Amino acid sequence: MLSAEIKKEMRELARSSRLREDMRYVAEGRHNPFFVDGKTDMNRLIEFLTESNAFINHKRRPFRRIKDKIMKL
Repeated sequence: MLSAEIKKEMRELARSSRLREDMRYVAEGRHNPFFVDGKTDMNRLIEFLTESNAFINHKRRPFRRIKDKIMKL
């Protein structure tokens, strides 16, 4: 449970325009390595998943083609 003092401080911070500006600035610096030109780069994603699987030592599953026509991430 949060104390009343902490709740009050959080409410004040939520109203702070400076905090919102700072969070917007931080968000602009984010980088997602799986997106290229606003689209998901499936080759990068598959390579990452394959390498992470090898790292945690899972057995590879046989490839199964996905039958869906419309796929959104």
